[in-house]
Amino acid sequence: MGREKELAELHELLKNNQRVAVASVSGMGGVGKTELSRRYALAHKSAYPGGICWLEVPAENVGIQILRFAQNNLQLILPEEEDLLGRLRYCWQNWSGGEALLIYNDVTDYESQVKPFLPPDSRFRVLLTTRKSFGKAFRELPLDVLKPLAAMELLKSILGRERVLQEPWKARELLKWLGYLPLAIELVGRYLDEYWDSLNRDNLALTKMLQRLQGKSLEHRAMSANELINYPHGVAEAIALSWDRLDKKTQEIGLRLGLYALAPIRLLLDGIEDDEELEVWEIAIGDLENLHLLKGVESGVYSLHPLVREFLQIKLREYSEADELKRRFVVVAVEAAREIPNITLKQVKEFEVDIPHIAEVAEHLTEYLSYNDLIGIFIGLGSFYERQGFYPQAQPWLEKGREIAEKRLDKDNPDVATVYNNLANLYYSQGRYSEAEPLYQRAIEIIKIALPENHPKRATHLNSLALLYDSQGRYSEAETLYQQAIEIDKIALPENHPFLATDLHNLANLYRSQGRYSEAEPLYQRAIEIIKIALPENHHHFVIHFSNLAELYRLQGKYGAAELLYLQAIEIVKIALPENHPHFATYLNNLALLYCEQGKYGAAEPLYQQVIEIVKIALPENHPFLAIHLHNLAHLYYSQGIYSEAEPLLKQAIEIDKIALPENHPSLATHLGSLGQLYRVQGKYEAAEPLLKQALDMFEQTLGQEHPHTKIVRKNLQRCRQQQQS
Repeated sequence: MGREKELAELHELLKNNQRVAVASVSGMGGVGKTELSRRYALAHKSAYPGGICWLEVPAENVGIQILRFAQNNLQLILPEEEDLLGRLRYCWQNWSGGEALLIYNDVTDYESQVKPFLPPDSRFRVLLTTRKSFGKAFRELPLDVLKPLAAMELLKSILGRERVLQEPWKARELLKWLGYLPLAIELVGRYLDEYWDSLNRDNLALTKMLQRLQGKSLEHRAMSANELINYPHGVAEAIALSWDRLDKKTQEIGLRLGLYALAPIRLLLDGIEDDEELEVWEIAIGDLENLHLLKGVESGVYSLHPLVREFLQIKLREYSEADELKRRFVVVAVEAAREIPNITLKQVKEFEVDIPHIAEVAEHLTEYLSYNDLIGIFIGLGSFYERQGFYPQAQPWLEKGREIAEKRLDKDNPDVATVYNNLANLYYSQGRYSEAEPLYQRAIEIIKIALPENHPKRATHLNSLALLYDSQGRYSEAETLYQQAIEIDKIALPENHPFLATDLHNLANLYRSQGRYSEAEPLYQRAIEIIKIALPENHHHFVIHFSNLAELYRLQGKYGAAELLYLQAIEIVKIALPENHPHFATYLNNLALLYCEQGKYGAAEPLYQQVIEIVKIALPENHPFLAIHLHNLAHLYYSQGIYSEAEPLLKQAIEIDKIALPENHPSLATHLGSLGQLYRVQGKYEAAEPLLKQALDMFEQTLGQEHPHTKIVRKNLQRCRQQQQS
């Protein structure tokens, strides 16, 4: 079922050849090689008037089987005085009836099992079924597992359509777990059919079957040989026939691969410096691929069939040195996780292949993590998702890291503080300020106990809490923390260290937010002097510093100075970062805002549109940054009174926020407030009031009563209500 294409290809392989046609059907155990060959023989019986000779290679000497076929089916009388090979020559010479097909089933060694017993001329066609790929030796039809739809049809043919449709989604899950392997589907289907009435008392037979398979794996009786199907082995036995042909070193490498998650596996063989070890790996990978226990996906990337992985997991439980393999695997995962917090958005795709395997360690192998490596796995996973704006996916990893750190490390261990700080950063990004604050505070307390008074990490944590207070409009509390961080930097770090520039820059941002422009400017300028000394020319940090000083100038009405700095920042972005990097969008947006403020709407509009296109290319769908930029373009249209253009953009921004952000995030409040204000100025008071009220409630909850954003929305709501009543 579902093999019509393969049957046609096989016929083409066998018939389109002038000499003796040798073709093979290769694939993993249980994929249906024998069944495909049987179906081919039945479908094309008339094409081979000389007969179809089926040879069970492992059962008996192939030459003897050929002689028996000649005697029984061709009525040949064999010369008794000849040896085996002589009698075979006689058979080939006296074989009558035209073209014939010989099927050598389950070949493991071509040289000894097949080659001595091949027919000599072109009227014979030879088909081998084999677990092993013979490369370019002869034509090969690699047989893969069934497509999902064909797998579903096979299950329905065994159980009946009505039974499967009782739990259609669970049937899909079951087939996926079985890896769409025909043998596994047949075995499980027959088992379900035999015990259906007792299993399906509550109409959950497929659910129960999947749960039990997940619990017992290949050791469940449903995966054992069944006399009702034309195959002598269960799934584990079928895989073992290939496994047992591997040498010890290759088996050990196979077991190491079994520790990886069920996802593409990147093997960096070029990193192996010892040539002998490299050759062992190369041969092992080749043997595993040739026996279809491993599949190449692309250069250097491989995958395991789900049931092969289950088989390897069973073998790992039996392996005396499994703990050592697990420790080595964990070390590799930890090294990969350490790189993640420093990756750029451009590198996300490169690291994506490693994430499931790092997660495998975080979920199942934490007992093999050393104390020094304990938190790195979780911070790496959290950073991977947080960096892309996937906050809900980042959260469980950072929260689990916190849980494990609290269980296994001393309560005043600096690594516990690091976990708290990273989780607080995530909550901060989500606008969950009340949850972030106590974590930041606890991290600072730990650092005070665990590290020297003026340790740079203390400055880092003080700076994080200051940023939170800054966002909430708690400026006096933020200022004190920024100043403490700067004092520590001056004591603990070299005079022109980039960390000092960052903290000076953050304090300057605070002063700018308060309108204390004369105090902000020298801090920005000092930060820029430091990074000019400490960092290479055109480093991306210059962009941040130039852009924020430009923003200060914009607020002061120094548009010429601001524009010059924005343009400098954009030029550096073009050099330092890849095309369509999201930071490029940020700085184009800043320049557009400057033009918009000057009433240069014609110059601003194409910049905003370019920003939106970059964000759509560079970031995942429904990223919160896209909502921000849609809002900015909407504000441009609002400023020009083009309300019909602004409204759909604001609605789109709100929909993105609802998908990407927590329900009370300040960005969502901002966009709701803007839509409400748009309706208010058009006199649509009934539509405006609930939006402004919702925005006000959210700001009061997240930013507090006195934050500038809260005050603006409160004022707009009051105006709306007054206008309704007038």
